[in-house]
Amino acid sequence: MKTLYKRQLAVMLGVVFFSFSLLSAAFTLLSYRYVIEDKKDSMLRNAQYIADFTGSYLEQGNIRDRYFQLYVASLAQISGAHVMLSETTGEIVYATDGVKRYQYDEKVPQSVVTQVTDRGEFMGMTPLGGIYGESRFLAAVPVYAEVGGIQVVRGVVLVSTGAQGISQLWRAMSDIFFFTAIVVLMISIVASTITSARQVRPLNEIAEAARKFGHGDFSVRIRGYESRKDEVGALAEAFNNMANSLEKSENQRNEFIANVSHELKTPMTTIAGFADGILDGTIPPEREREFLQVIAAETRRLSRLVRRMLDLSRLKALSESVTAQEQFDISEIMLRVLVSLEGKITRCGLDVQTQMPEEPVMVWGEPDAITQVCYNLVDNAAKFADRDSAITVRVFKKDAKAYVAVRNVGQTIPADELPLLFDRFHKADHSRSQDREGMGLGLYIVKTILGSLNEDITVTSQDGVTEFVFTLTLA
Repeated sequence: MKTLYKRQLAVMLGVVFFSFSLLSAAFTLLSYRYVIEDKKDSMLRNAQYIADFTGSYLEQGNIRDRYFQLYVASLAQISGAHVMLSETTGEIVYATDGVKRYQYDEKVPQSVVTQVTDRGEFMGMTPLGGIYGESRFLAAVPVYAEVGGIQVVRGVVLVSTGAQGISQLWRAMSDIFFFTAIVVLMISIVASTITSARQVRPLNEIAEAARKFGHGDFSVRIRGYESRKDEVGALAEAFNNMANSLEKSENQRNEFIANVSHELKTPMTTIAGFADGILDGTIPPEREREFLQVIAAETRRLSRLVRRMLDLSRLKALSESVTAQEQFDISEIMLRVLVSLEGKITRCGLDVQTQMPEEPVMVWGEPDAITQVCYNLVDNAAKFADRDSAITVRVFKKDAKAYVAVRNVGQTIPADELPLLFDRFHKADHSRSQDREGMGLGLYIVKTILGSLNEDITVTSQDGVTEFVFTLTLA
């Protein structure tokens, strides 16, 4: 498998190699030209200096003088060059490298002399007509001297150096360049390795955590990257948020299964027990009708539970489809709910007190969804109210909100139970007696619907008075 580290290292090395290839080509060209130009300028300066000195000396004496020759030899030795003086005819008068004097029978090629006298200089690689055993880098300038008040060319100064010296200088510079290139390449490899490891390590940890997720372990988290403010830190944070969400969903799923199992067990056990009793004769024939009625009631209860569980599966779609884009009168909705629950309220021996404005209270929302909210709250209040007490329904306005309050008088709900009332399958009545037909889903549905509308609901319970209050945005 071609890992991210190998890919990044290959790209890094490819870029470095390509960059240094271009750089080395440019360096080779520029450095060689620089060395040549620098050597050319140096040799021309030396040749011109010797030519000026020679011209001045010719006006005062003879260049065959020992003092003149020693001075030229010193200049040749200092510059590391071979100095040659010739007549305009090409005849070599004096030649030295600073260490010894050379005698040549050959003449300087007339082409070189002509170029010097016509153009003022000669520069190039040449064996000088066989005078040198190999091609040398040669700079030549004319020697001017005053004759009868007129400057005339009296000779030629030729300064040469072997190509080996120039090549050595260029190679020295090239060695420095390539040494630097190798050092930079090694630094690039190390930097790429460290950078890749820094990038790959969290990815490997996330991959390992994902594999554990696949096996059902949702407790894994990516730690140690909280301080990183780059994409890796953002990825680790997003992964941990996803893990928290998955763990929460898994816990809710387990809780859902446990609650459903508990809720289904009671009616199914009752149905199976009474049915077996009737079939095996344990229950007397005269009481079979009584127990068949119990079986029918438990069957209906089981049917209600299944319907409520189906409601749960539709809650997500409901929360996504509910939009606050329709105006309606919340007082009218509440009155309809009270009428629909009148029979149950009467059977419970309850009275209803309403406190609503005479004028309509227009709000934004989805009428059917809010109807379900009101129904669940009033039904819940009737279910847990003390007999012969009253249910109070209030609708009032404050600022830009409409408030709907449903109050009953009954058993006080402990303070630590209040935050749990809106959880799925939660019941404040822990006895779960059969006279309580609720499934613990009503308030959860209420909370979900109001949450989809960005509205709030609160609950208080003190001295036996429990009140739920939710908000709606005024139209």
